[in-house]
This record gives sequence, structure tokens and C-alpha cells, in this order.
Amino acid sequence: MRFEGSRGTLQAVPGRLLLKAEAQLLSDLISLRASLASHLVEFAGKAAGRIVWTGDGSDVTSPGEFRLMKVAGVQTIAPAMRRLTLSGEDLARFSTAQNLHCKLLFAPAGRGPVWPKVGPDGLIHWPTGEDKLLVRKYTIRHVDAERGTIAIDFVLHADAGPGSAFGENAVVGDVVGVIGPGGLGIRPADWYLLAGDETALPAIARILESLPSSARGIALIEVPDRHYVQDLDAPSGIAIRWLSRDGVPAGSTTDLADAVATVQIPASPTRVFAWAGTEFTAFRSIRAHLRQAVGLRADQHHVVAYWRRSETKF
Repeated sequence: MRFEGSRGTLQAVPGRLLLKAEAQLLSDLISLRASLASHLVEFAGKAAGRIVWTGDGSDVTSPGEFRLMKVAGVQTIAPAMRRLTLSGEDLARFSTAQNLHCKLLFAPAGRGPVWPKVGPDGLIHWPTGEDKLLVRKYTIRHVDAERGTIAIDFVLHADAGPGSAFGENAVVGDVVGVIGPGGLGIRPADWYLLAGDETALPAIARILESLPSSARGIALIEVPDRHYVQDLDAPSGIAIRWLSRDGVPAGSTTDLADAVATVQIPASPTRVFAWAGTEFTAFRSIRAHLRQAVGLRADQHHVVAYWRRSETKF
């Protein structure tokens, strides 16, 4: 088993199995141990016996991908969009533009948080029962690893779930668990199509900031109204088109999918990549168009459903 900057091996010797984990970073070492141990338990079951790790990090009890973070700043950036700046330690792993998302962990209402722990066996032990954590996925809008901060934009909803409620009510000093990073970003290309509604706006903004100055293409962004329009840092060759719903409920129009269908996507040999994040119905339409009408291969597009109109518990 090998990951970037780390390696894991299993060696059978008489009466036991030796697991070896090596990594450049301690957090990656802890994650690799958890992966090796979980695979062993998955395939060997009770025959796996007792697992004990020795060496560097054997006394670490926090999962390698987990960070306990504190709200360091709050900013309203649109009528129903709030940016929280979270502070924490060892955030370099979150800096890659290839993994845009993280998972936020919230304690159940009325209970103090019980965070995941790593046991001597290397496995991650999650709280269960009444302490089971609520998990929501969000885009990391900005990372400043040197200052130890990440920024996350929350779209606020009237029928708020744990994520939206935290985004609306959080104050400086509140704590939240963060797991990550994860989720797919973009691939190198000459021309890009980016599309999404307000839930994908943080991802599109971060992607635009990461593109080389030579990049060309178009970004289509659907928002509730003109108050959500932002100044985005993008290459001069990327056209940004805002699609206002003018108060019409999200997920009730075909405006975004229709706009994608009108885009003239360059033919080969221009390298093309399309990225989209939106409501489920629009996701299906956009993905079908890119695959069937445009003929993009799997490695030329990444289209995801960020939410379903029938599910509002963000």
C-alpha cells in the first residue's frame, strides 16, 4: 500500500503478521496506520487478533485527518451567506486545490462533543449512540497554512440542518471538528467550463484562483439575486457569467443547465475540462449533456450533485 509520501507493508512471519507504516508527516503516518489496521480487520475478521503499534506517534490519539478548530472570524458576504474563518494547527494538508472539500463534525443538540480517537490498534474509534457526531461536507474557500486558518462559506437556510445552523449562529471561540481534505478538483487543461449554483460558488471561486494565467474558458454561476455577485480573482481568459434567479427558489429552474447547453466547447486538440456542482436535477442534465452531446470522456469532467431540492437539512 503506497500513498504520496508514505508507504505501508504487511509481512507474514511465523505466528504473526508484521505491519509497517512509513510517512514523511506524522498525520499521514497516523492515517496510514488506521488504513492498514482497518484493512486487516476487514479481511481477517477475528483472526486478525490483537493489533499493537510501536514507534513514532504510538501515543497519538487524534486521527491523522482530524483537526479540532476554533472560529476565529465571522463575515457576512451575502444576504444568506456567511464566511467563517477557522483556526487550527498543521493545516498544510488542506492547501491542495485537488481536494477542495472537508467534513465538519458537530455534536448532537444539547450534548457536549465527543471527538474520534485513535486506539493502540491504530483504528479510529467514533462516538456512537447519543454522542454520534453529525457530519456535513463543505468546500474550503481559502487556506492560509502559515497563519493556521481556513475559510468556509455557509449558505444559510430557513429550514436549517446542523451545518447551516452552525454557519448562522457561530461566534468567535466556538469549536468544530474538521476531517479532510477530500473531493475532486480539476485536471490540467487549456480550456475550462465551470458551473454551479450558490452552494458551489466557494469551490468555483477557489478553482478560479488556482488556474494559471493562460487558462481560458467560462464560469457560469447561478445565484439567488444580484446581492450574491462577488468580485472573483480569475485569469483574464475566463469569462464569468452570473445567472440570477431573482428570488425564484433554488432548484426550481433549468437556467444553469440551459446555459451550459449553449456553451461552445472547443474541439480537440484543445485540452478541455468541465467541473460542475449543483442541485441533483441540474446535475443529471449537465452530466448527460457533457457526456452525450459534447462527448467528454470521464477524465475530462467532474460533475457532482451538491444537494437535492427535497432535502434541505444542510
